[in-house]
Amino acid sequence: MRRAGGILFLTAAALVAADPPRITYTKSFPGSTPAYIAITVDKEGHGVYKEAEDDDSPMDFQLARAETEAVFDLAAKLDHFSKPLESPIKVAFMGDKTFRWENGAEKREVKFNYSGSAEAQMLWDWFERMAETEQRFAVLDNATHFDKLGVNQALLELETAFDKKRLVALAQFLPLLDRVAGSERYMHMARERAAALADAIRNPPKAPAQ
Repeated sequence: MRRAGGILFLTAAALVAADPPRITYTKSFPGSTPAYIAITVDKEGHGVYKEAEDDDSPMDFQLARAETEAVFDLAAKLDHFSKPLESPIKVAFMGDKTFRWENGAEKREVKFNYSGSAEAQMLWDWFERMAETEQRFAVLDNATHFDKLGVNQALLELETAFDKKRLVALAQFLPLLDRVAGSERYMHMARERAAALADAIRNPPKAPAQ
């Protein structure tokens, strides 16, 4: 690094080194909807979701601290993808999947269709839940703009995913739910459902005492 005019400048190399570690998950599954997804999450919890390699409208989201820690702990247990994950057991094709680890100059990736590793399955499920979350968000957001009568159905599907614990990064939904709950443009049933979901997100049940 160097000083110029009393201002401290960082070299490009230092800036790159300062980037937090990140994990990227991709899945290519022709015939499914969507046929391709890519999710990148860094160690600060910032995530980006895409449905095409050249997606011109990626979706940003922010994982909670506990969610981020869980994802990166699993990656550490998998030695940051330094070993094969593919199961020797023959199973049906479930999509070509890749985990990629990047930490400065350190880059590793592993590809698999199905893994018998419990840690790999849990990490795989984390990323699938991230994908489901962003898909549910997009459906509800689209309905609020272009399908007022469809908002309640979108909320019902969101509520079902919430009850099944298939959603992560829940804070991103609050502005959208509050907007629906507070607007008479939407059906009364939809407004009530949006308000109830927002309350459930803001006030999760307390964990039982140990």
